[in-house]
Amino acid sequence: MDELDDLDHRILTALRARGADPRVARAVRALSRAGEHGALWLAAGALGAAADRPRRGAWLRAAALTAGAHAVSSGVKRVVRRPRPTRVEPLVCTLGRHSFPSSHATSAAAAAVAYGTLGAYAIAPLAAAMCLSRLVAGVHHPSDVAAGAALGALTARLGARWMREGHRRG
Repeated sequence: MDELDDLDHRILTALRARGADPRVARAVRALSRAGEHGALWLAAGALGAAADRPRRGAWLRAAALTAGAHAVSSGVKRVVRRPRPTRVEPLVCTLGRHSFPSSHATSAAAAAVAYGTLGAYAIAPLAAAMCLSRLVAGVHHPSDVAAGAALGALTARLGARWMREGHRRG
């Protein structure tokens, strides 16, 4: 496990250094605020539901999957209780003390998968930026972000059939 911790630290330190650029720091802070509690992704789902009336139900189910993934991540966090990184200065304040998995990454990956099935392919690069921003912000270990992204993608993938069934009915 020490090798993983060492690798986590080396990657985190290298990426956190990118936050020294004020433009990068501003973008990271904006992503952090927008991603809190999955807000950006829930807003995307609401916008999709409003703009795409024929598939309104599918958009709302995709938003529900995203919210559900975030909730699962929060529950895992309370069980695992891994502390946030302490060897780098964070760029943002966090609402909680626990780091594993990254809930920002979980909801971002869930949104990328769920909304991607609806053709919203622009969400995936934004989700990737959200995941990367958690490392540049210095508030997560890389393994937290990887686990969060995997959890989000898996949750959305498992719910994809439910989402599509709603589209056929709605």
